Amino acid sequence: MTSLTENESDFPARKDAWLEAIMDRYGENLTKMAYNYVKDWKLAEDIVQDVFVVCCHQYDKLYEILDFKPWIYRITINKSKDMLKSASYRKTVVQSSLLTIFKSNDPPPDMLLIERSEEETLSKSVLELPVKYREVIILYYYEELSIAKIGDILNMNSNTVKTRLKRGRTQLKNVLERGKRHE
Repeated sequence: MTSLTENESDFPARKDAWLEAIMDRYGENLTKMAYNYVKDWKLAEDIVQDVFVVCCHQYDKLYEILDFKPWIYRITINKSKDMLKSASYRKTVVQSSLLTIFKSNDPPPDMLLIERSEEETLSKSVLELPVKYREVIILYYYEELSIAKIGDILNMNSNTVKTRLKRGRTQLKNVLERGKRHE
């Protein structure tokens, strides 16, 4: 049995290892999730960095968290929505819209990565959906979460999740069909 002082000295190392492990496990998916809201890769990375800061501060209360994955996704979604509501985001969107008028037609590097993927059309179509449908589509198909887990993350009834999933699929189908007609 170890003494209290040994446990205390080991605490920062355990916390750092834990934080590094969750960053490796969830970092990329959380960044993609945040990107689906803010549609700016750098902002998405900033949001995820904030999420990991929250995780770090909540390390002492991990035993209170019943299911970690929905918890960390909920934080990411909330921070993304907070960013969308913030005045600085709106100002950035207006400025970037003005800049694109004067910039070259070359897409930014993060968009090149998305365009190169096999699911280019699908990814773009999902991003065209309203947020309330986009988030359930992403959580269900990309993150492979159950209806119940999505309901927990989004704080809504399972039937509401099912309805949004159905309506989201219908809208996605319409967007994809509209895109095929324009090709």
